[in-house]
Amino acid sequence: GALLFTGFNPLLAVEETMNIMQNKMSDNIGILLFLAFLGILVTLITKSGASKAYGDWAAKKIKSERGALLATSFLGMLIFVDDYFNCLTVGTVMKPVTDKYKISRAKLAYVIDSTAAPVCIIAPISSWAAAVGSSLPENSGIDGFSLFIRTIPFNLYALLALAFMLYIIYKGIDFGTMKKHIQAVERGEIEEISQDAEIEITGKGKVMDLILPIVILIVLCISAMLYTGGILEGETIQSAFANCDSTTSLVLGSFFTLIFTFILYISRKVINFQEFCDSFTQGVKSMVPAIMILSLAWTLSGICSAEYLNIGGYVGGLVGGSALIGALLPFLFFIIATGLAFSTGTSWGTFGILIPIAIAILGTGDINLVSINVAAILAGAVCGDHISPISDTTILASAGAQCNHIVHVSTQIPYALVVAGCSAVGFLASGITQNGWIGLGVGSIAMVIALWVITKREEKLKNA
Repeated sequence: GALLFTGFNPLLAVEETMNIMQNKMSDNIGILLFLAFLGILVTLITKSGASKAYGDWAAKKIKSERGALLATSFLGMLIFVDDYFNCLTVGTVMKPVTDKYKISRAKLAYVIDSTAAPVCIIAPISSWAAAVGSSLPENSGIDGFSLFIRTIPFNLYALLALAFMLYIIYKGIDFGTMKKHIQAVERGEIEEISQDAEIEITGKGKVMDLILPIVILIVLCISAMLYTGGILEGETIQSAFANCDSTTSLVLGSFFTLIFTFILYISRKVINFQEFCDSFTQGVKSMVPAIMILSLAWTLSGICSAEYLNIGGYVGGLVGGSALIGALLPFLFFIIATGLAFSTGTSWGTFGILIPIAIAILGTGDINLVSINVAAILAGAVCGDHISPISDTTILASAGAQCNHIVHVSTQIPYALVVAGCSAVGFLASGITQNGWIGLGVGSIAMVIALWVITKREEKLKNA
């Protein structure tokens, strides 16, 4: 990208790349801090023996592979505050349980990824809701939070992705690259996992020592969002969430959770002071691969930005200059948002670019039409984010499951493309009928047909 921008001048290209990387890392230093704090917390929970205690407890309660995967998906749906927090927490907590039933790390990463962004984009109390609201033009006259609520039932990709994942788990079927990968693991081929150093368990932690820090983390992150949104200055809960600084909130929540964990562990001698301090370097070290890939992904999105290659502006020009409006617009917005999010790795950047374009094309007179098209943009952004190898959520799902990143991407794409196809059909119906509920019904019927075909095909192959 930098070579294209500089006319293939290698020295200038490297200089621009380094400048973009510095700017992007400084702009996102809060996310890097949050990752570091979360890495420390994860290391502390593991070192204390709390994760092992939870794994032993869960292993007694969960009696099957299906139960382990369903428990993973439900935990993912409960942690709806933020996708970063979701990916890393669910992976850490459920790995011991899924490992017991020899569930592939690729399958675990898929379940984690499918309950991260798709859950956050339909949860009103999340950092994503705030990001969507902030993407609306200031003079649009539309309340961002109200519009977000309206898009929830029409966000076909998020809803169908969750339904698809639950069906796959319940029926115990796999296909495509995932099936081949799982069969290879079952044949005894060693599954390639991320080479993180094994954390030595030195404490005698109990299940409570895992549950309490996670509950406190959720409570403190939500409280911090209210705080940064101005709840103490008299803002309502709704406006506080809409105006919060989600990155700062996650940093504050994770920092004070570390303070709480220090008191919880040291006062009860779960681990000693030296072991607590050792967890800092181990925890940050465990996050270095994710931090490196995120930094490179941010740099790539930077070279695609308006200041450089302006890929978003080019796409916006194509959409804005098109005479195809009305019937095809939701379908087109979904496809373009998917492509843009896939190529740049950022769903937030995608709806930040396309929502103002949608408002400019449609106006604000018909809120129903605006809701359908904005839902199509959000759905496409999540879809592209879900299958992009440079998406931060995809990277963190791999990190959370300790799965090889490329294996996770390649095994997840066939599943995501089935859901994307059904969503595209639904948005086509939404545009033609100008009714989001009909689009939801058509998309759901397409999903039922797709699942029926997949199930019959797999049963036929199994019986052959």
